[in-house]
Amino acid sequence: MQELTYGSYLKIDELLSLQRPKSEPEEHDETLFIIIHQIYELWFKQVLHEIDELVEHLDDDRPALSGHQLQRVLKILKTMITQLDVLETMTPLEFESFRRFLANASGFQSAQFREVEFVLGQKSSAHLERFVDNPREHANLKRRFERPCLWDSFISYVCRQGYDIPDEFLERQVTAPTEPSTGVQAALIEVYRGDPPLMRLCEALTDLDEGMQEWRYRHVMMVQRTIGGKVGTGGSSGVEYLRSTLFRPVFPDLWAIRAVL
Repeated sequence: MQELTYGSYLKIDELLSLQRPKSEPEEHDETLFIIIHQIYELWFKQVLHEIDELVEHLDDDRPALSGHQLQRVLKILKTMITQLDVLETMTPLEFESFRRFLANASGFQSAQFREVEFVLGQKSSAHLERFVDNPREHANLKRRFERPCLWDSFISYVCRQGYDIPDEFLERQVTAPTEPSTGVQAALIEVYRGDPPLMRLCEALTDLDEGMQEWRYRHVMMVQRTIGGKVGTGGSSGVEYLRSTLFRPVFPDLWAIRAVL
């Protein structure tokens, strides 16, 4: 039996063979572009892994453990944002040197990022249908689409702690995107005024929401810095589309209550 080594455990040979530039002759900066986006996909995988564990802890009424997973996701988000600094070392001319070789490939096609959106409550049947040609990606997205999101699990936990949550929220269609609820907000105001441990978990979720919005903003600015107002790779509207995703909180109730606390 072959001895387990650092290289064989981490599949280093396979890993280092996955960066295959399409430009001819090969452009120097395409390798950076590939590596950064492959790393993002690995981080998306880990974020999903952590949030699945977080939801399991909430469903089992173990909020302290879910707080640990939240903190880890927050650190990952900070790392993802910092990676954009590396990508921004590539000038518009350097990106343009290989951009045409990307054909229709676009970050818009990241199924794992759509999974992250779904698990955070930003669900869209249109995004689900865009992946019907890839059975694996579509199956993963459909599973996320049809399951309660993180916010559903959290508010159900709040309800089990004795707070009054309206039936219309508890019985809502889980395939629908998360919307503000005045009844949920009333319960959260009670939490903030009299339940410090649960309030801290609310604040950690707010940090997660803010981190997602910060990542989106930095991503938009990176794209604008690189291609300006050009049409995005794959025919998307580029910066125009990305701007439309800004300042859309995933947990709107946590922001709404701040005006009355």
